[in-house]
Amino acid sequence: MNLFDIPPAAIVGQLMVGLINGSFYALLSLGLAIIFGLLHIVNFAHGAQYMLGAFIAWAMLEYLGLGYWWALLIVPLVTACLGMLIERTMLRRLHGLDPVYALLLTFGMALLLEGAFRLKFGATGQPYASPLEGGIRLPFAYLPAYRVWVIAASLVICLTTWWFVERTRFGAYLRAAHENPQLVRTFGIRVPLLLTLTYGLGVGLAGLGGVMAAPIYQVNPLMGSNLIVVVFAVVVIGGMGSIIGAIAAGFGLGVVEGLTRLLAPDYAGIVVFIVMLLVLAFKPAGLFGRGDL
Repeated sequence: MNLFDIPPAAIVGQLMVGLINGSFYALLSLGLAIIFGLLHIVNFAHGAQYMLGAFIAWAMLEYLGLGYWWALLIVPLVTACLGMLIERTMLRRLHGLDPVYALLLTFGMALLLEGAFRLKFGATGQPYASPLEGGIRLPFAYLPAYRVWVIAASLVICLTTWWFVERTRFGAYLRAAHENPQLVRTFGIRVPLLLTLTYGLGVGLAGLGGVMAAPIYQVNPLMGSNLIVVVFAVVVIGGMGSIIGAIAAGFGLGVVEGLTRLLAPDYAGIVVFIVMLLVLAFKPAGLFGRGDL
């Protein structure tokens, strides 16, 4: 099928779907990139932490009457605190060991969380009302307001996080705490606390993604496991540990996936993995990665 033969409304619709998916790819892969790039931990629990954020937002609305905007502020803080607790009590004990131990630990946590929520709520999803009604009507398409907001907010959050980690003094301390902890200690800075905050930041981004996803997708225990494999592929394509690579690859691959649904629907589910194979074949470190990671 030729792209020029497709009606503009269909192209805009699939671009919107691609950018929505890309927003969540970027948010989740950004958290993974921060955790891996600064801590060298492959956080397999990231999808479960994303699911946990969505369920906390749903529980706040269902049991406390606190809506989406409150959840958007509170849930990232709650999930970040839970992440810091995990780092302090479990992951810290694995510091200096082979990274495979942390991978197995986080994989076990993911299975435990998803299994517990599936036992409690079943496999069916819990609805979550959209906080924004209406939309923007273009001459050839209609853009729902909440989806436009998610795309814009995700881009702002991702770029702000990149600026915070890469361009601020505190971000420099976070990077140095892993690369040269002895030097950082000479400035009187508590390196273990920085490492804990780093993991909390990555988990908080996953929880934030869960809140933003709740009104679009049903809140269910498998929402993270359905997404995490694609997100890991996005991180590999952008470059393991590269923050700007995670953002660019997330949004870019979302658009590629959306357009593939128009041109070659049979390949839409695997196009991300095809791109990953091509990138690994010609640039094993990823598009923005460094060969020393």
